[in-house]
Amino acid sequence: MMGHDISGLVIHVFSTFGNMIWQIFWPLAFGLILSSWIRNLIPVSSVVKHLGKTTPVSLGFTTFLGMVSSSCSYAAASLSHTLLVKKSTVANAMAFLVSSTNLIVEMFIVLVALMGWTFLWGEVIGGLILIATVGFLFSRFFPQDVEQELRQHLEDAQPQKASCGMDMSEMSGDHSDCGMDMSKMKSDDSDCGMDMSKMKSDDSDCGMDMSKMKSDDSDCGMDMAAKPQSPLMEKITKSAGFFQMDIAMIGKEILIGVVVSSILIALMPQEGWRALFISNDAGLPVWLHSFLDVIIGIFVAMIAYVCSVGNLILAAALWHGGISFGGVIGFILSDVLTIPMIRVYQKYYGKRPAKWMVGLLFVAILFTGLCVDAIFNGFGWVTSDQTVRALNQSGFGFNMTTVMNLIFIPASIWYYYLGKKANAGMGMSM
Repeated sequence: MMGHDISGLVIHVFSTFGNMIWQIFWPLAFGLILSSWIRNLIPVSSVVKHLGKTTPVSLGFTTFLGMVSSSCSYAAASLSHTLLVKKSTVANAMAFLVSSTNLIVEMFIVLVALMGWTFLWGEVIGGLILIATVGFLFSRFFPQDVEQELRQHLEDAQPQKASCGMDMSEMSGDHSDCGMDMSKMKSDDSDCGMDMSKMKSDDSDCGMDMSKMKSDDSDCGMDMAAKPQSPLMEKITKSAGFFQMDIAMIGKEILIGVVVSSILIALMPQEGWRALFISNDAGLPVWLHSFLDVIIGIFVAMIAYVCSVGNLILAAALWHGGISFGGVIGFILSDVLTIPMIRVYQKYYGKRPAKWMVGLLFVAILFTGLCVDAIFNGFGWVTSDQTVRALNQSGFGFNMTTVMNLIFIPASIWYYYLGKKANAGMGMSM
């Protein structure tokens, strides 16, 4: 009997894991591919022009960009990382991260279907307050020395032009001396006993066949005689290289996050999550009840979140378990503070910058949850008779998720291996 229960539990865990992968695959792939294109195509000058300073206009622009981008938090982290690489301010990049995970159409649809219009407006107002708060906190309190460390980490992570393993720093711009000290050789007469008749008049190729190499760049062992790519294909190939590097950098963190969350959701019943919150009968002041619920909501989100749909289903369960309205909104907004996401920040920006990001985001979400709770309770907009409507969590079947996965699964596999081949050709092993 026990063996039967264990096998059933294992099947449930694997089923939950498979369903999560199925639901998040296409938005994750789409977001990472979009990030690679932005990184390759958008010039640094354009980002600096619009996002190089933190202003109400720049925050509005990043909010709009986030709303039209992917809802997957991992993809949003990649896109915000791309903006920072392109010299955006940290405040603008974080505002984009928040808007692209909390102010997107698919989340609005699920919120209305699952929890009602009140929570939709709570999410919209909360998202806007959070963006403004993030812009203020990161522009005023993110230390300059930490930002310099972050910028250096980004610069060190960028691929460098390959030199085929040779130190080119001591070679002159026009002529190669092949490692020999040419200072004692006369420019016109001396050949040092070597037969110079076979050497070109302008440059030395040191006995190597240079006929297949480009005049400006080294191909580092690549066959340059192959059929040249079209301009469009060159852009696709270069973008794919960035996509492959992103997968190599954060792929493990994403997989760990999905596995851990699958186990948590499969093993922890909804009643168990509800027990974490303080009952309305505890007799605490409203503000203290809200404060503690938002804190706990952020904590639960940190250990339980994987995808927007799963997060909202859990939010609905928590709401009926006694969590305050601000606690629900704080829980939903905390999708940028999950443990896997924190690991991604560390990979992208370094440990100290990641700690400051997490700390400021935590303060911003806590403040937002309290503001939303005060606003909606103050105006009497919160009702206690919300009903959880049935929502089929399974993404399998002929639906939008299936159609998009049928497109993006083969496309992303092809794109990954195209990028891997391009990076290998440049001498970069990821």
